Amino acid sequence: MSRTGFDRRTAVAFTKLMAFLVITGLMTALLAAVIGNATFDRTHEYKAVFTDVTSLVEGDDVRIAGVRVGNVADVRVRSGSTAEVTFRVDSDITLTESTEATLRYRNMIGQRYLALSEGTDGPAGRLRPGQTVDLDRTTPALDLTDLFGGFQPLFEALSPEDTNQLAYELIQVFQGESGTVESLLSHTASLTGTLAERDELIGSVIDNLTVVLTSFNERDDELSSAISTLQQLITGLKDDRGVLTDSLDDIATLTGETAGLLEESRPALTADIKNLRRFADKVGTKKARQDLDNTLGILPIKIDRIGRTGEYGSFFNFFICDVGVNGQVPSLSGVPGWEKNRPFKTTKRVTVTGSGVSRCR
Repeated sequence: MSRTGFDRRTAVAFTKLMAFLVITGLMTALLAAVIGNATFDRTHEYKAVFTDVTSLVEGDDVRIAGVRVGNVADVRVRSGSTAEVTFRVDSDITLTESTEATLRYRNMIGQRYLALSEGTDGPAGRLRPGQTVDLDRTTPALDLTDLFGGFQPLFEALSPEDTNQLAYELIQVFQGESGTVESLLSHTASLTGTLAERDELIGSVIDNLTVVLTSFNERDDELSSAISTLQQLITGLKDDRGVLTDSLDDIATLTGETAGLLEESRPALTADIKNLRRFADKVGTKKARQDLDNTLGILPIKIDRIGRTGEYGSFFNFFICDVGVNGQVPSLSGVPGWEKNRPFKTTKRVTVTGSGVSRCR
């Protein structure tokens, strides 16, 4: 292989290596700029004094109304009880002497950012680059250790997801939502006052609850027995669910047949109701009710006597008890007293007996 060919291949490999190193360097620099929140825009530098800047580090965001406008350039101790934060803000952002600086939590892992807002009072002059936001216009971040320590019993009863959500909302409330906090405190005070006014009622409820719990405690065996019986009942229903399901099918069938029967008998029922209404109209008077009572009173006697006529077989026996003749005797000329027609009536009672029993009473 010639030396010229070797040098050419070496030059190509060297070129590729340099291109790789340049691209890798640029990507690394870009990644570092993104991670470090570096900005290449023209900025102005300011300072702020805080009593506590725990967890605030160089490169953290500077935000106004939630919009990133710069980053933290330096954090150092100013004196034994204060710290000085140097931060940069885009040159097109104007800060005033009434600007307030607040440290807030960015997320639940402890990252923070510097929030700037316009104060409601104080001088309105422009804050020149390099000037300092004094201690009376800065607010440190909320101490999560004290906050979460007070809510520890509540957090033990919550799931991790619920704990994180509650913690985040608490931070949002306590680190700047003053109106929400004031409303919360106002409602809490109102609730406390109401509870104080209902102290006697609450005491009575507690006493009654004590009596109820005491009664439950005295009936512990009965309550346990009832629970066991209920468990057995539920277990039995579970075991017999197949039978119950079949019964429901039978009930459905019976319901359908009953509906069909009622549909068929509806005309007859309608006619009976109409006749019953007519019957009710007939017995509506006092005399009609008396006649009905008399009829129902003698009805058993009549039925008994009618039944006697068929007691010897499937036929009826009839007996003649009285024979009566009505008529007129013609006039008999020549016979004294019979010159005129005379009416007469005669009745002959005939008693017929059979088997030693008189049939005519």
